[in-house]
Amino acid sequence: MAGKNIKAITFDLWDTVIDDDSDEPKRAALGLRSKRDERHYVVWNVLNKNDPISLQVVSRVYEEVNDEYNRVWHDEYVTWTVNERISYILNELGRTLSQREFVDTVATLEDMEIEIPPNPVDGVGAALEEISKEYPLAVVSDTIISPGRNLRRWLDMHGLLQHFSGFAFSDEVGKSKPDPAIFHSAATQLGVDLKEMVHIGDREHNDVKGAHALGMKAILFTATRDTDAQDTTADAVCRSYSELPGILQMLDT
Repeated sequence: MAGKNIKAITFDLWDTVIDDDSDEPKRAALGLRSKRDERHYVVWNVLNKNDPISLQVVSRVYEEVNDEYNRVWHDEYVTWTVNERISYILNELGRTLSQREFVDTVATLEDMEIEIPPNPVDGVGAALEEISKEYPLAVVSDTIISPGRNLRRWLDMHGLLQHFSGFAFSDEVGKSKPDPAIFHSAATQLGVDLKEMVHIGDREHNDVKGAHALGMKAILFTATRDTDAQDTTADAVCRSYSELPGILQMLDT
């Protein structure tokens, strides 16, 4: 049974449950562009049909908007929706699309990681099945391109959705990690106090510091991304899902 201190656990998705960019080899094997290049192409293609424009110009503006997205994400704790990103790109280019073209372009970009999905991190299915018997679980995830509704679809596609009782996605909450609002949303859904929760994620800035600021415990997950492992304040570092049950038992005593 769950122990004395931990009443619930929250999971980041990207590079914690989802093996980010593991879809790139699948795309390459099918002779497709990388996700980055395809996103540029999708926006260029719809614009070029209406009024010729250079792919290089579209790519440059796309990446300028992407750089600003990353700044806002890191500094202001907000993840722009794809709808907002396309609007900013069009504004910078001085171009417009019909409502149907705009909606279709957004949907194409949002669905890319559903049509050719990345893989789950090794061992996550078995770990979630075991841990969910002891603790209620929630997702606390920033949405980069795929919105929360599609991340639910991805979890369902891989048989993982059933293990979670709460979902706090940045595009639905309106704030991203480490803002308190996204963690509060998960705590409210699970009916527990923040100080009774452990958050698991791969980023020191977003996952560890965000959780610690609210009195939560934090586990840095490094199986797919270990950039922050050398300088972390996490309560524990988890290098593979085989280690997680033991780490939770240690933190829960």
